[in-house]
Amino acid sequence: MNWNITALVGVPGVGKTSLGMTATGQIGLKYVNYGELMLEVATSNDLASSQDEMFHLELEVQEFIWQQAASKVKSMAETQKILVDLHGLDTSEHGYIQSLPIETICPDLIVVVEASYENIMFRRIGDKTRNRPTTDLKTFKEQVQLLRMSMMSASILCGAFLKILCNDNFDSCLDELVKLLNSS
Repeated sequence: MNWNITALVGVPGVGKTSLGMTATGQIGLKYVNYGELMLEVATSNDLASSQDEMFHLELEVQEFIWQQAASKVKSMAETQKILVDLHGLDTSEHGYIQSLPIETICPDLIVVVEASYENIMFRRIGDKTRNRPTTDLKTFKEQVQLLRMSMMSASILCGAFLKILCNDNFDSCLDELVKLLNSS
């Protein structure tokens, strides 16, 4: 498998950021946190000063930020392999929205990270650096199922490979991710 852009996606608290940063550090690849990149775009355009503020902007403004960040990722990928960390599917007051900008960034590989409800809620509650949402089991299952379907559709549209990893054990999931990223 030959890849240039890998999208690492999952619900908040699944551990994708820890996995992505650790894996890219071991391999020597470029790691991009899409939310942080969007915040850089929002800040440089005087639109928001925090992620919470940014995600409460009008959807058209969020889309502008989203597309600007996607263009930056596309430019970076012209010279190096990139792992992009993003949710893949977000919720808003209007419902769900796919947050992988396949119109601009068409990844070669999509890695969906999953974990048990208990592990994710434990991580969300334990994360004192962010205000993470807690959800009931029914909503959680719906989000995971919709993320899977959304990423399956994205992989078909992009012609991307799709891999689902379970992160109930960080070390074994990390090993599997590193092997996958090194397979090209």
